[in-house]
Amino acid sequence: MECRRRGGPGQPGPFGTIRRVGPVFLILVVVSVLAGAWSGRMQELTEASLTGAAQAVELAIGLVGTMTLWLGLTEALRRAGLIEALARGLQPVFRRLFPSVPDGHPALGAMTLNMGANLLGLSNAATPFGIEAMRQLDRLNGRSGTITDAQALFLAINTAGVSLLPLGAMAVRAQLGSKDPAGIIATTLVATILSTAAAIVAALALARLPSFRRSAPPAAEPVAAGDGSPGDEGRAAAAGGDGSDEAPPPPATPPRPEGWRVGCAAAIGLAAAAGAGLALMRVAASDGNAAAWRYGVSWLPLPLLILAAVLYAWTRRVPVYAAVVEGGKEGFQVALRIIPFMVAILTVAAMFRASGALAGVERLLAPLAALIGFPAEAIPMALMRPLSGSGALAIMSDTMRAAGPDSFVGYLVSTIQGSSETTFYVLAVYGGAVGLARTRHAIPACLAGDLAGTLGALLAVRLLLG
Repeated sequence: MECRRRGGPGQPGPFGTIRRVGPVFLILVVVSVLAGAWSGRMQELTEASLTGAAQAVELAIGLVGTMTLWLGLTEALRRAGLIEALARGLQPVFRRLFPSVPDGHPALGAMTLNMGANLLGLSNAATPFGIEAMRQLDRLNGRSGTITDAQALFLAINTAGVSLLPLGAMAVRAQLGSKDPAGIIATTLVATILSTAAAIVAALALARLPSFRRSAPPAAEPVAAGDGSPGDEGRAAAAGGDGSDEAPPPPATPPRPEGWRVGCAAAIGLAAAAGAGLALMRVAASDGNAAAWRYGVSWLPLPLLILAAVLYAWTRRVPVYAAVVEGGKEGFQVALRIIPFMVAILTVAAMFRASGALAGVERLLAPLAALIGFPAEAIPMALMRPLSGSGALAIMSDTMRAAGPDSFVGYLVSTIQGSSETTFYVLAVYGGAVGLARTRHAIPACLAGDLAGTLGALLAVRLLLG
């Protein structure tokens, strides 16, 4: 069974109501230009608008390879039955959180892989899995362009997801000479548990408000696959234009793995682990423990994860190369679809920072931050993190260079970096992949998670390390 999207001739297309996403964008543009004009920073504002747009396109094009690879590996794992198995295993949890998603739906497996990658700090792998989850959820959407409750909740969980290994922040700490690069693991875990709980509560509570309940799109109507009905063309157009984005057929039950394949995969895995361990010891002996930490958290996880995915599919007798090529065909088209969204978000974030408006907000918040014991030096990090990943990384690095990576402020800003996501970037990428124009309650739910994560980071650092 497939799903038919409802909506008549007057139904707005994916970009027909883009203005409804715009209050935050409009406010940031107005504030940035006014601040730049009054502070005499119009030159910086102009340069930021141009470089921000160019960097957004470069970033989107740079995602093509990553998305093609991981969407291909996702297809291989789907054929191997792993995604379906993950969906079945987590049905009791997902049934409560996502009651509108049928048991065993491919979206559940994709969400599981996305959350697992985020848990391990593998953002490069998490993004394609998240995009695939949004696309699968959108096939249950009866009004293309309007976010569903399930999609909003997934975005809220994603932007505030529990993180076990904040690899990026740990790598920067090691690079700056921290004696305890992994010291933020416990604080990050506490902060992300609090942020995830707050994001889930906010998403579920906001969805019940009358205004958001009235704007909820209807569920897609189930229809028989390939029945030739007039809705088939509409489904293809709503899903991506050429029908190539239709839901993949359910995988056949994968054959039982052969013993010799399992043995070979286990031997290869052990050899790879031994080689990685020896490489770590060589780096530690030649360049020190900090370099070994940086090598271990920056360069080892992704190749080992790719190897694990390929070997798992191979043990299930999946033609791995063919599956990766077939699944990766969507990578380029997805990257093209998200470019306009990324340009808008990253440009306005660059303008907001260059205009001096961010510094003005910092000064306004400083008295309130002092009341709760939040260091003034960490305010820029808390404000920039939801807007710009590169900007937050630069602020975190500068703050730790000034205060020291093992200072209270150093632990706090690196915990904030490791325990939160670039909210508006995620909304642009994931929403752009499915042409979302009406985000309904997604933005306030995500921002509630961001706020809880920042306050949770302060609490965790103060209790565990203060």
